[in-house]
This record gives sequence, structure tokens and C-alpha cells, in this order.
Amino acid sequence: MKLPRRQFLHLAAGATALPVVSRVARAQAYPSRPVRMLVGFAAGGPADVCARLISQWLTERFGQTFVVENRPGAGTNIATNAVAKAPADGHTLLLVSAANAINKTLYSTLNFDFLGDIAPVAGLGTEPNAVLLNPSVPAKTVPEFIAYAKVNPGKITMASGGNGAPSHISGEMFKMMTGVSMVHVPYRGAAPALTDLLAGQVQIYFGPLLPSVDHIKTGRLRVLAVTSLKRSEILPEVPTVAEFVPGYEAIQLYGVGVPKNTPVVIIDRLNKAINAGLADPKIKERLAQLGTTILPGSPAEFGRFISEETEKWAKVVKFSGARPD
Repeated sequence: MKLPRRQFLHLAAGATALPVVSRVARAQAYPSRPVRMLVGFAAGGPADVCARLISQWLTERFGQTFVVENRPGAGTNIATNAVAKAPADGHTLLLVSAANAINKTLYSTLNFDFLGDIAPVAGLGTEPNAVLLNPSVPAKTVPEFIAYAKVNPGKITMASGGNGAPSHISGEMFKMMTGVSMVHVPYRGAAPALTDLLAGQVQIYFGPLLPSVDHIKTGRLRVLAVTSLKRSEILPEVPTVAEFVPGYEAIQLYGVGVPKNTPVVIIDRLNKAINAGLADPKIKERLAQLGTTILPGSPAEFGRFISEETEKWAKVVKFSGARPD
């Protein structure tokens, strides 16, 4: 039977709308089961703490469990690959970090494209590293260290948490922007790098600030500067590198991402909930204690931020010739 034109168009429009209605309905029901947040670092570190803080908030906000799953290895690539290959339904999240921005250029072959396969949801915060010296080095300021390094080319050893780690690339950026020469000594993690710096086996380390505060206060380490553009509230008397080397900025970043093609409605719901968490006094206080500067904003703003970081670190990786372990 031939349908009248008006009835045919009505039925066709309804059929076309069904997938849209279905997607919206699923998004409104989100989350329908426990949500995993994959973290590419071991438990206990700053990234893990940030992930657990916001996961607890989201659990309370949505009435569904958000659980942190630590998957360290390959410089966070194991966790990132798992999220990139996960269903795009908002039930698998990624704790985004500076390592993701660095790895885009550091690794010549990856099973995923970080910027293409991970959709930005929201920023969480940023943290500076600190330029830490063993007290055996006579320099007490950034200019004094640059001068000392230039008259001792190739004689200064620079620790890092591993080839391509943020502490390594932060040091390489310093070398690139100041023209100093330092010998890179990679370790398998931040803890052994800090241990050898304290023992005088290496002389400088662009390492995490918080674990070093007690050593700084007791004089076992000397801090020359922090690597953010603004001074840290933890040690506000310590200058920034940028006060002496204009434009220098090397920060750790934390945020949340999801697989590409995740419905925009789900991304927006998560973004609003995360931003509400960042405005919560208890979470703000806890992040401040960690030396974290909160990073609220829209998915698009976070996307621009990580794209800019990726572009910046690509230049440093190419300059240094850094390669993964």
C-alpha cells in the first residue's frame, strides 16, 4: 500500500530521530554501572591522589562507583592504550598527565594517537617541579648555576625518573633555553633519583617539589627555583625559573579524558561534575596541600591546553634526542 506523502515523511523523520533519542537516553542514564578511571602510575603518587579525590567526588555526585585502576608501565602508555581501545560510553576514563603530551613525540610508534583517540573532558590541576641541587654544588641561584655549568661543561650530572620522564624533559628544556651542558643520569622512578641526589651521586634534579620539602628545610637539598610560571604556595619564597629564564615553564598536569566518540552529553555531564568538585572547599584544600593549582574549564579549554603542551614538549624532545628506555 502506498503511503500518503505526509505520513511517509513523518515516519521517515521518526526513524531518523530514533538513534539520536537512543543516544540521549543512554547519556541521561549515565553512569549505568561502575566507572573505571585508569591511572598510568603506581598507587600513592600525586597523579593517583588526584584521581582518587575526584573519583570519590564523582561517586557521591552520581551515586555510582568510580574506581581508580592503576596500570603503570611504558610511561603511562599501557593505561592510555586501554582507554583508547575501550567502548566510547563514558565508563572508562583516563587520568591524563604531562607524560601523555611528552610521549606523543617521544615514542616513534604507538598503538594509539593520544590527541586523536582520547577526547578531553576536564582539567584537574597543575604542579611545578623544583630545581634541586645537592649542597656540594656552590650555586645558590639560577644565574649562579648557569654560570657554574658553563665553566664546567659536561661535568654536572642531572638525575631524572627515567628517559622521557617529565623530570628528564624539564631538564632538557632548561638546557635548550640556557645553553648549559649536563650529563643525564636516568633512574627507574623518582624515589631512587632523589636518593642519589641526597647522597651526592648526582648534582641536580628537576624533580617533584612536595617529596623534597623536608630535605630542603633541613638543608640536605638546595632548591633554586620552581618550574611553573607562578611561585608555589608551598614555598612562596622560592623564585620561578622564568624569573631568570623568560618563558621557561615545565609543569605536571592532571586531567580526565575518555575514548573518542564518547557522546558529548556524557562528556558535558562529567565536565560539570568535575568542575563542581574543583570548587568544593575540601577538595581545594587537599589539592593545595599537594601543591596543585586547580585547572577548571570546559572540555574545549582543556583540549587546547593539552595540545599546546604536546606541541611544546615535541620541540624539547626533538632538541634532546630523547628516547624511551
